[in-house]
Amino acid sequence: MSWILLAIGLVLVVEGLVFALAPLRIEDILEAMRRVSPETRRFLGLGAIALGVLLVWVARSLGA
Repeated sequence: MSWILLAIGLVLVVEGLVFALAPLRIEDILEAMRRVSPETRRFLGLGAIALGVLLVWVARSLGA
């Protein structure tokens, strides 16, 4: 359970850094995302999930 809290905390730190260091760039990124089709965004999201699961699996394997 503690590793879940650690993961959520790290995600919040990274997301917070993006908003704190480049708030105007976020608007450009959101505009670019609006131009991408929903199917492509869905595919990118699924790819990100797969990569995240792979990274967690590798991290757990190395730590065991």
